[in-house]
Amino acid sequence: MLKTIFKVLGILLLLLVLYAAYNFKLIKRVANAITLFDEEVIVQNFQNMADIVDVKTIAPSAIPYQWTQQIDYQLIDTFSFQDSLFRVSEYFDHTNTEGFMVIHKDTVVFEQYYRDLQPDETHISWSVAKSFVATMIGILHDEGKFQLMDPITKYLPELKGTGYDGVAIKHILQMSSGVGYNEDYGDFNSDINRFGRAFAAGSPLIDFTKSLERAREPGTFCHYVSIDTQVLGFLIKKLSGKTVTEFMTERIWEPMGMEHTGEWIVDNTGMEMVLGGLNATLRDYAKLGVLYLNDGEFNGKQIVSKEWVKMATTPDAPHLMPDQTELSTHHHGYGFQWWIPQIDEGDFFAVGIYNQFVYVQPSKDLVIVKLSANHHFKKQKQITKDIHLAMFKAFAKSF
Repeated sequence: MLKTIFKVLGILLLLLVLYAAYNFKLIKRVANAITLFDEEVIVQNFQNMADIVDVKTIAPSAIPYQWTQQIDYQLIDTFSFQDSLFRVSEYFDHTNTEGFMVIHKDTVVFEQYYRDLQPDETHISWSVAKSFVATMIGILHDEGKFQLMDPITKYLPELKGTGYDGVAIKHILQMSSGVGYNEDYGDFNSDINRFGRAFAAGSPLIDFTKSLERAREPGTFCHYVSIDTQVLGFLIKKLSGKTVTEFMTERIWEPMGMEHTGEWIVDNTGMEMVLGGLNATLRDYAKLGVLYLNDGEFNGKQIVSKEWVKMATTPDAPHLMPDQTELSTHHHGYGFQWWIPQIDEGDFFAVGIYNQFVYVQPSKDLVIVKLSANHHFKKQKQITKDIHLAMFKAFAKSF
């Protein structure tokens, strides 16, 4: 009897070992997802996402654009926010700053790396990727591939019967799809964390997208839904006939002279996680800001139209304006995957969780880029965005 028990246990152990070996990659992905934002490893993880998840590589441009440099800008010592004084160096440390760049009049006047990040090393963008996605959508719009008020299901019929059925592409661009979604990273059971676990477990992005339902009338309320951007990624693939990586390489990476390799995180079908899965270098993120600063032109090439840049950075409905808290879940304004500050001075910005920023101040001919791994983010959330904006505005005033 005892021999039989040991034999059964041995078989079960062998099956467990075989299962673990066969599913090692999946188990590793889930384990990494659980610890991705832990204080001890967050910096290393943000700089090495290709070691953690599957990616598609974006080759650097054959003719890389290298910035003119005149490194002579001295960071201001302090700035104010809500009657409190912050020391810049201390806030950089507090937010685990890894890269910081200031471009004034198309010239790099400050570029500094921290916590072992190197100029040629990629860093996760998180939602800064959304503004790259909006640029690709803009290129397709410039080519007449769709109209802004076209329903998304005209091009993606697989979304019929879901929360996206009949929703205008414009409303998806403006985070006004009406789809119900909880994007609270501090809530274990939120939709965004449920999405993260599903993605780590190998669920295709399209399957999660189809699971979402309508909560409001589209185009009436601004509610941040990261899956809205993922839907735009599906649209890019459908309208271009290429993968997102291929289209981005041809229409953004190559003509803009991106200096370094980029990477898109992909699901198990090879679809890019466009809602936040871009990895690039500090210098190449900065080029997106300069592109929009210069009305869609970069290094003498019109990448996306001036008209698109204007629409992308201008709220055009009451629920998209700053301080419309009855019509929005946030107090900043919103365009086409770009944010407009609560105190609108003509500036706009792209932002990713854990404090990734591309900030543009046209009146000063200024772009500021910051890469971070702020492990305090889940507790501080919105306040970290607002403090950073106060800091960037203070930098802008020093020019």
